[in-house]
Amino acid sequence: VLDANGMCIPFKALYAERKAIVLFVRNFLCYTCKEYVEDLAKVPKAFLHEANVSLIVIGQSSYHHIKPFCSLTGYTHEMYVDPQREIYKTLGMKRGEDNNASVQSPHVKSNMLLGSIRSMWRAMTGPAFDFQGDPAQQGGALILGPGNEVHFLHLDKSRLDHVPINTILQLAGVKPVNFSNKPQIIDI
Repeated sequence: VLDANGMCIPFKALYAERKAIVLFVRNFLCYTCKEYVEDLAKVPKAFLHEANVSLIVIGQSSYHHIKPFCSLTGYTHEMYVDPQREIYKTLGMKRGEDNNASVQSPHVKSNMLLGSIRSMWRAMTGPAFDFQGDPAQQGGALILGPGNEVHFLHLDKSRLDHVPINTILQLAGVKPVNFSNKPQIIDI
């Protein structure tokens, strides 16, 4: 994988020393990926540190898109890219999409029409003909490490088939996050 400066890092190094939640996204222009990563940005570093877990997002664009995507989403955890989609292919992540209307990510707020319009606008205002990854590529979620341990694997079937963030946090031993914008009511 490549970091935001274009430095090549072996994928295994990301989870060699400690457990890592590794989330593969479709592409950086995808509105569902943007909204999912916006919610990932809300995961406090303290929660991850307390559980000794890394949170890593991997996209499939050029490394030049990492910093602008992090800035757009507010994401401050680790992010890398696999521009040739080698890891996507090795893990068997699918290209294309199952049309299962019953699958709905709790982290996607936009409807398909509005989200697609926003994605197209970002594409049109960005560098010409740069789709920031294969638009047909699906992502997935893994919990790996330390070492060669695989604790969890989910391969997305569609753009809305994300593992809920709190589910994956809990599976990795990280405290859940309140994603609602509603104030919490504490009963005394």
